[in-house]
Amino acid sequence: MRLVLNILWLIFGGLLLALGYAIAGLICFVLVVTIPFGIAAFRMANYALWPFGRTVVPKRTAGVASALGNVIWFIVAGWWLALGHIVTAVGQAITIIGIPLAIANIKLVPVSLFPLGHEIVDADERPVGPLSARP
Repeated sequence: MRLVLNILWLIFGGLLLALGYAIAGLICFVLVVTIPFGIAAFRMANYALWPFGRTVVPKRTAGVASALGNVIWFIVAGWWLALGHIVTAVGQAITIIGIPLAIANIKLVPVSLFPLGHEIVDADERPVGPLSARP
C-alpha cells in the first residue's frame, strides 16, 4: 500500500513540493553560512518525494543552534514551503483518493516550518517514548 500511496503522491504534488525544497536548498548553498539550511532542505526534498513508510523524529542532540537556525529558516523559507503544503493539501482533499495525500501534506507542515533538529527514519524503526530517541 505504501508503494501505491508514494506513486500517487509523486504524481499529484510530491514532485512539485520536492522541487520547492530543492530550489530553497540551492539558494541556501549560495552563502557558506547557510549551507546547513541547504542540507536540511535537500533532506526534506528527499522526504517530500517519497514520504509514506518514513517519518520524522526529533534528534536528541539538537540544541540551541538548531532552534536559532529554525527561527531563521522560518523567516526566510519555512512559511513559503508550509504554504505550499497547505495549498497542495486543499487541492488533494477535494477527491476521495487524495485525502490520504492531503493528510500527509498537513503532517509535513510543522517540519517544513522547522526542519533543523529532526531526522528522517523508516516508520518501522520509529523510536517509541521520550527516552528512546535516536542519538
